[in-house]
Amino acid sequence: MRLVIARCTVDYSGRLDAHLPEAVRLIMVKADGTLAIHSDGNASKPLNWMVAPNTVETTEDEWVVSNGRGERLVISISEILEDVTHDLGDDPGLVKDGVEHHLQALLAGRPWVLEDGLSLIRREYPTDIGPVDLLCATPAGETVAVEIKRRGEIDGVEQLSRYLERLNLDPRLAPVRGIFAAQSITPQARVVADARGIEAVEVDYDGLREIEDSELRLFDIR
Repeated sequence: MRLVIARCTVDYSGRLDAHLPEAVRLIMVKADGTLAIHSDGNASKPLNWMVAPNTVETTEDEWVVSNGRGERLVISISEILEDVTHDLGDDPGLVKDGVEHHLQALLAGRPWVLEDGLSLIRREYPTDIGPVDLLCATPAGETVAVEIKRRGEIDGVEQLSRYLERLNLDPRLAPVRGIFAAQSITPQARVVADARGIEAVEVDYDGLREIEDSELRLFDIR
């Protein structure tokens, strides 16, 4: 990962046009090409970003990031204060908490609660940037990727968006659409999901547990 602290301006064109006036910012570039620009006072959310796959072209005073969707991010650098690169090694992946892991297991056994007729293809379907929680199919043969969170926030929608980009590169699966499932989903996450064409579904964890308990009692032969 490359971390650059620089005084810069940023101009984005694509889904909309955006401009960041000159200021000192952190530019983070991951090994896969994903680039994010942070300020010191904007919590964890970047001011602007471009997810992989990207093309990053750099000169001494300008970085140009572009992708196949016609998006373009231009970083004009007037001063570099720090420029370091670290090899983070292999990441073991996210370890889900008990509720989130159990919710995934419950929905894997009952994907139709998310959408009528939905059936499971595989849990933890691998992509080159990590596994998507559930890969499912509709009765018509459409592929659906499902990302599951206990609390649904913007970061989870962005994560699913990245998975969809990778899955749609596979002609055996494309086109793939997404369902973002959580016990609760923030209004901001719903807005982003709608803009990305992703369906946001709130699920009743306690209700699913009751169904599971009823099924276990039904088949208990003691």
